[in-house]
Amino acid sequence: MMTNEQSVNYYEIAVMSKSEIVTNSTPIIGLSILGQLHLLAELFEQVYVPTAVYQEIVHSDSPRQYGKKELERLVSRGIFTLYNVDNSVMVKKLYGKLHEGELEVIVGAKELDLQFVAIDEHAARTLTKTFLLKPIGTIGILILAKKLNKIEKVKPFLDTLLSNGFHISKKLYQQALVQAGEL
Repeated sequence: MMTNEQSVNYYEIAVMSKSEIVTNSTPIIGLSILGQLHLLAELFEQVYVPTAVYQEIVHSDSPRQYGKKELERLVSRGIFTLYNVDNSVMVKKLYGKLHEGELEVIVGAKELDLQFVAIDEHAARTLTKTFLLKPIGTIGILILAKKLNKIEKVKPFLDTLLSNGFHISKKLYQQALVQAGEL
């Protein structure tokens, strides 16, 4: 949806909110930092988490452990669905261009015949388009949530992400506020 946070019309929002999505780790981590990981389940009919993404978050050696408990809980309750990619050969062939989790998101979305992937990294977003997928990032999810009245404002969440080490360029920050109707 939002590559460099391009405009999205309300038709696309309606389609997106009735769709399924495969998510990478960064949107899970970002939304967990914000206490808003539940938004994925509220915005999409089904949320798939590839095994590599789950492993990356749940078995991380990071002292912060962002998203670990939330993801474990959402998967154990059946709110998010773990997905094992069938075409591991494709993932291995592409490995090195992107991380395993990002590749499993892309390959998994194709296997599941889905349109949307939640992914933030620029190189991964570029590859998703090659596979005719529509990427939405953490910021796009927040904008979508605001447009669907799930959150009141985007700006405080952007500020919290920035204060927690997320890289958001000044241009992207401004574009997000414009799209959210906050600037």
